[in-house]
Amino acid sequence: MNAPLITGVGISDFGRFPHLNEEALAQAAILSALKDAGVGVRDVQAFYCGNALGGHLPGQRALRELGTGGEAVYNIDNACSSGATAFQLALQALRAGQYETVLVFGMDHLSGLGGGALPMNERDWNNRRGMIMPALYAMRAKRYMHERGVPAEVLADVAVKNRRHGMLNPIATFCRPVTREEVLASRMVADPLTLLQCCPGVVDGAAALVLSTRPSRGAAKPVRVLASVVQSGLFEIHQVDMTEAEITRRAARLAYEQAGVGAGDLSLIELHDAFTISELLYYEALGLCEPGEGPGLLASGATALGGRIPVNASGGLLAKGHPPGATGVAQIVELCEQLQQRAGKRQVQGARIGLSQVTGGGIWGVDHAACSIHILAA
Repeated sequence: MNAPLITGVGISDFGRFPHLNEEALAQAAILSALKDAGVGVRDVQAFYCGNALGGHLPGQRALRELGTGGEAVYNIDNACSSGATAFQLALQALRAGQYETVLVFGMDHLSGLGGGALPMNERDWNNRRGMIMPALYAMRAKRYMHERGVPAEVLADVAVKNRRHGMLNPIATFCRPVTREEVLASRMVADPLTLLQCCPGVVDGAAALVLSTRPSRGAAKPVRVLASVVQSGLFEIHQVDMTEAEITRRAARLAYEQAGVGAGDLSLIELHDAFTISELLYYEALGLCEPGEGPGLLASGATALGGRIPVNASGGLLAKGHPPGATGVAQIVELCEQLQQRAGKRQVQGARIGLSQVTGGGIWGVDHAACSIHILAA
């Protein structure tokens, strides 16, 4: 049996589209991916939908007008890891020989939810006490700055870099450069995180992928999947180190072992920069540098376009936006376009191996509920 390959990708614009719904955005991404793969909707034997906030039967709602033939639709909610988790489940089915061609898509439409932080489970003890995501990451930032002697300007520089990258991405929500001074002067959300250090809370979007063990009919060279890892958070009853991203470090170790590569082999990374401090923590958890060396790596220019290991060439969540169900799939779309040398002005020259990392959710006693890491190769 042939190994599963990514044969087609599609993505909608990311932004605020109150006149649309998530089904329309998903349909645009799905049709684009099918066209890219050179197949029709009836060639697909199963559909996997990642969705975090869309309610009941999101996959069926998105597909009902596309002329499908009653194939299996799997709906996956794993918070911000929903789309990436759907991708792994689809890979498992292909590798088991259950299907030959499947389609994975992720979507969310946050315009209808109003503004502010993403809604959390009000029955959760942490959330009732106000420990929503901006507050949690503000605490992590404060601890990191205290222990590492890092000034607030370093956090701001993450936003400056990713906004600069986002200017080169035609689907990104924010396409305007910002300075360090602008980032620091923006409205305080949770000290030390200002507004421009938080990914936008009201973004709509969708992304889709066609995976197949059949010979590709698409124009672009298919992309190989070297590793696919999903891990859940640990229930921690003792004092924890808020400067360590344990679940990401654990998932990365498994992914590197599965792929037979190390951090030094990567050409680029798309990671979950929901807040500026996240990117610094994940540099270290993914093994790009030693603990405490994230600020130096950022300052060196290594993680910017043109650097040794560009991170979030798409603009990341800070610039591209973060519709939770779509994010994990959108990261993989970006890696595919980079590995296929069709990323336009943001192209990472000579890209051969890419890694995507997305975490999801927070509940009492658990740092993150889920983490998904994928390693792809040209």
